[in-house]
Amino acid sequence: MPEIVPLEWTGDALRILDQTKLPLEQAVVVARTPMDVVNAIKGMQVRGAPAIGVAGAFAIALAVRAVDSSDLLRMRNYLADIGKQVASARPTAVNLKWAVDRVLKVVGQATSVADLRRLVEREATSIQQEDVAANRRLGALGAELLPPDGTVLTHCNAGALATAGYGTAIGVIRAAWEKSHTLKVIATETRPFLQGARLTAWELSQMGIPTHLVVDSAAGSLIARGEISCVVVGADRIAANGDTANKIGTYTLAVVAHENDVPFYVAAPTSTLDMSIATGKAIPIEERPAEEVLRWGDKTIAPKGVGVRNPAFDVTPARYISAIITEKGVVRPPYEEGLKRVMEG
Repeated sequence: MPEIVPLEWTGDALRILDQTKLPLEQAVVVARTPMDVVNAIKGMQVRGAPAIGVAGAFAIALAVRAVDSSDLLRMRNYLADIGKQVASARPTAVNLKWAVDRVLKVVGQATSVADLRRLVEREATSIQQEDVAANRRLGALGAELLPPDGTVLTHCNAGALATAGYGTAIGVIRAAWEKSHTLKVIATETRPFLQGARLTAWELSQMGIPTHLVVDSAAGSLIARGEISCVVVGADRIAANGDTANKIGTYTLAVVAHENDVPFYVAAPTSTLDMSIATGKAIPIEERPAEEVLRWGDKTIAPKGVGVRNPAFDVTPARYISAIITEKGVVRPPYEEGLKRVMEG
């Protein structure tokens, strides 16, 4: 299958496949400064929790190259300030702060500025490589849960574009397809930014996996009519009790799936687990600009002056989740015990 490369480090720049232009154009944004990366994250040119984590790590690598100084203490303080700006670019996805913190940790181990540059770039590259490997492992584990000739519903985009490569929820679907070649997929369009229509449908079509696109409001009807074998989604943050933040609309799908006895699976690497928060109530929910709702392309579709609420995510309580698929194993309730075990394993 063709490999989609959402992020490419060249040594002095981060090449980002611009997700706002897909599927009509495969354009690349070249980020040469940490603020270029921050703007790409905020503008959703790069999106998806693991992907923005990797991008954030390379933003620190770009910051190291941006300052010509031999003063190690000055560099450490500068990178700490840059790290705060990068980590706050999008608040819900925990992978961003996790990756930035991981890179900043090696900053403290450097014995010189030259050593600092080497350590930071090596750590960012390791985060990128580890994410691809984790996605492949969780994909193989998750594929065992999917019926070989069933129909899977997925929401938003949790494919290669949302990660360093291969994908989480789409990684599970891809691994299952590679085994049977009989699986079918239903993808929601995922309003208001259309990640399902523009990105998931594009990725699956690139891989030759049979896919039908539906409007978000049609998904519940398909589940109730028995046309969906299971639901598989990604995650932006998972609390210690299994409560999961994902793209807005996920909670609704989980409730409908539960009501109709349809398995609901969450696929995410352990970097998405936030064991520092007990429940999903502590997960910050990002509110996106009103223009994403008010406009469709270059056309205004709502009356002037109307108020808008545009939460980017919602939180699905753990009781609606059948299993959480990680690279370290498939976790089932009770999640407090299982998630702690995979984090310690």
